[in-house]
Amino acid sequence: MDRTDMRILRVLEKDGRISNQDLADAVKLSPSACLRRVKILEERGVIVGYRSVIAPKAIGVGFEALVQVSMRPEEDDWHARFSEEIQAWPEVVSAQIVTGTSNYVLRVRARDLDHYSDFVIHRLHRAPGVMAINSNIVLATVKDGGSVLDLAVLPC
Repeated sequence: MDRTDMRILRVLEKDGRISNQDLADAVKLSPSACLRRVKILEERGVIVGYRSVIAPKAIGVGFEALVQVSMRPEEDDWHARFSEEIQAWPEVVSAQIVTGTSNYVLRVRARDLDHYSDFVIHRLHRAPGVMAINSNIVLATVKDGGSVLDLAVLPC
């Protein structure tokens, strides 16, 4: 990767629907050279997809919580079972394995508090191996969608 690749990634990160011609103009390449570079970035797994960003409240999903889940260590195969279980839950929009006092942090979306309560009581609490749940309700998001490009190390 070089600085031109990084410029391509910055433009695509802001607008994944940009035409190849406009992208080429923005990064000062010919359209064919630009398209070739984008294809290489896709093949190398640097670009893993393109997507739309949907405003949750606009579609009636107004509740968000960050949920810490602690597991029972004596439960057999708890990680595999819990990981499989959360794949089927649309409310869980992301899940990370973490260090510290809990085993997982889940980002959970729901229509409202009633929907969230139903999810916790009837699914999350009953999942195999779950010992404790600690919910942090999101009051406001002050930053979302930061770029990993600012952390990348460029070759000299």
